[in-house]
Amino acid sequence: MRAFVLLFAFCLVSHAETVVSIQGEDFHLNGKPTYAGREWQGHRIEGLLMNSRMVQGTFDDRNAQTVKNWAYPDTKKWDAERNTLEFIAAMPEWRAHGLLAFTLNLQGGSPYGYSKDQPWHNSAINDDGTLRGDYLARAEKIITKADELGMVVILGIFYFGQDQRLKDEQAVIAAVDGVTRWILAKKWRHVLVEVNNEANVKYDHDILKPQRVHELIQRVKAAGLPAGTSFGGGAVPTADVIAHSDFLLIHGNGVKGPDAMRQFIAKVKKACGDRNIPIVINEDDHFEFDQADNNFIAAVKEHVSWGFFDFRMKGEGFDDGYQSVPVNWGLSSPRKRGFFELMKQLTGF
Repeated sequence: MRAFVLLFAFCLVSHAETVVSIQGEDFHLNGKPTYAGREWQGHRIEGLLMNSRMVQGTFDDRNAQTVKNWAYPDTKKWDAERNTLEFIAAMPEWRAHGLLAFTLNLQGGSPYGYSKDQPWHNSAINDDGTLRGDYLARAEKIITKADELGMVVILGIFYFGQDQRLKDEQAVIAAVDGVTRWILAKKWRHVLVEVNNEANVKYDHDILKPQRVHELIQRVKAAGLPAGTSFGGGAVPTADVIAHSDFLLIHGNGVKGPDAMRQFIAKVKKACGDRNIPIVINEDDHFEFDQADNNFIAAVKEHVSWGFFDFRMKGEGFDDGYQSVPVNWGLSSPRKRGFFELMKQLTGF
């Protein structure tokens, strides 16, 4: 198949240290395949993008009724700046274990992992689509540190628990254009845009739903940035999303076990047809990292990148769960250590 090469030529002079590009089904960093030359048990690791869902790195809550829920155990209060600084302090250790990417989202994700109702107000976007400077400042600190470390940021714009806060479709479009202009102004070339998390779940605005979200993907791409969107656990992206995305984001939630994962990936590849682009799982809540076969290993053997979705389960505390707020961003639980140790083994770091 003809190799598809995506290079970021949107600025002639850049302060950026890290440049991500796509060649066929592989990711490259600074012109070289990720994990260059690496194989594991006869399977090619080169070109993959091991990642973790870290969407709460910029979390805040403008709802005075719910912000108390995120208080740190030591200070008994929430501190958005502390959260971001502790995130940044943890990043070098992640990178040392082979993590090359993580997902942020400008509207976060459920701070409980999964939630039916989401009354908190965590959004970098105002109701008219303009962007909040304080929120972007925290995001900039993280994205800049990722640049320094040679890491890729999968930057989500919308989350289905918060998109209803935008008043109409024009506000959604304004937000997309604003985020795009912001990335370009910063001259970042290590950012992959995820228009929204799980487009097929329960968005209020039609343009964020599966039938039309490709319109926003096209809009981001037209500005010169690589873009795609994700679908919920076990869902195959629509034909329009496959046709217009630079990479496919799929989720493993609900994909119960490695055999089911292999079957799911086969369906996605079949749907892609001749479209030879990277497939990235950037959310999966199945672990079993001590087992000889698990969702992570199954994906890697199919040359699909895998992403860790770690949330605090019932009875667990502050040290558990990267999605659950407040967050301990270190390798502070057996589950976190299991993921990072297996990733280090697979990637040869």
